[in-house]
Amino acid sequence: MDLEKLQSDIQNSYSNKFNSVPSRVADALARMSQENDLEVNHLTLQEIKTVVTAILTIETQTLHNEVEALLAQKEQIERSLEKKSEDLQRAKYDVFNAIEEQMTSHDSEAITKLHQVKLQSIDLFDILGEMIESTIITTLEKDQDGEIEETLEEIIKELTFEAIKEGSLNTIRVRKILSTILQAAIDISEATPTRAEDILTAVLKGMRSGLIRAIDRFKKRLAFMPVEAKHILIEDYETIMEDLNQTDILFSQVIQTKAGESSQIIEKTLLNINKNMHYDLEELIHISKETAEVMRHRFSALAKTAVKRGEKALQSQTAQEAKRMGIQAWSVAKTALGTAIKSAKEAIDKKD
Repeated sequence: MDLEKLQSDIQNSYSNKFNSVPSRVADALARMSQENDLEVNHLTLQEIKTVVTAILTIETQTLHNEVEALLAQKEQIERSLEKKSEDLQRAKYDVFNAIEEQMTSHDSEAITKLHQVKLQSIDLFDILGEMIESTIITTLEKDQDGEIEETLEEIIKELTFEAIKEGSLNTIRVRKILSTILQAAIDISEATPTRAEDILTAVLKGMRSGLIRAIDRFKKRLAFMPVEAKHILIEDYETIMEDLNQTDILFSQVIQTKAGESSQIIEKTLLNINKNMHYDLEELIHISKETAEVMRHRFSALAKTAVKRGEKALQSQTAQEAKRMGIQAWSVAKTALGTAIKSAKEAIDKKD
C-alpha cells in the first residue's frame, strides 16, 4: 500500500472526541482498516512503522513542543551560567590584582602568601593547561643549577591538589585534570627535549602526590560531610567506590594514553618513568583503599537504605515498561535467530 496515503488517512481520521489514548487509537485503526480494507495483524513492518509514527506525532505533539521549548531555555541558561562563571572568575582576578597593587613590591613574602590564597580561591580547571605551561617555563628560566625536579614536583603537587580538591572524585573529572596537566608538560618537553626527562619525572611525581593529597583530604572530610552531600555520595556510592579502588590504574592509563599520542622519544621517556614509578604508586593505592574502607564503614548502611528505596521504584510504571521492553527485545532477537537458522537449513537442503 502507498505509505504516504496511509499516513494521510491516519492523520485525517484521528479523532480527539475520545478521552483516552486506547479509545482514540482503536477508533483510528478501525477507520484505517475499513477505508483501506486492511487488517492490523496483516500490516508489513513499514506499514506498522508509518501508522505508529503518524499516531505518535499526533499524540505527543504538545509534549514534544514543550520539551523543545524547555531545551531552548536550558541552552540559554547554560550560556548564561557560562558567562556568569567567567564574570565571577574575572571579578576574583580583579580583587587579587587590586590587593597586590597595594602591597609593597619588594615584600615578596606577603605577595607569595597572597598568591597562595589566590590559588585556593579561584577555579583552576578552565586555565589549568595554560597555567601549567607557564609554571614549567618559569621554573626552567629561573633554574640556575640545572636541578628543576624538586621545585617543579612541589609546584605540580600543589596545583594538582587545588584543581581536584573541590570537585567530584569521579574518574572522568580526575582523568581530565591529570591529562590536562600531563599534556602541558609534554608540549614543553617536545620543545626542550634535553630537559624532557627532568620535566616529565617531576610532573608525574607531583601529579601523584597531589592526587594522594586530594584523596586523603576527601577521606578526612567524610566524617564531617553535610547531609546534602551525603545524599549525593550515596546516590553515586558504587561509582565512587569503584573509582577509589582503581586510582593506580587510572593514573597509569593517563600516562600510557598520552604517551601513545606523543612523539617516539617522549613516549619512550614517559613509559620508562611510569615503569620506574610502579612501586611509588603503593602510597596511592594504600590511601585510596583506606578512603574506600572509611566510606564503606560510614555509608554502606545508608546506601542499602537507598537500594531499598530503589526497589520500590522498580514497581513504577517506567520500570514495568522497561521490563516489558526487555522481554519484547528478547522475543525479537529469538524470532530473528529462528528465521536465520531456518534460512540456513533451507539453503543446506537445496545443496543436498
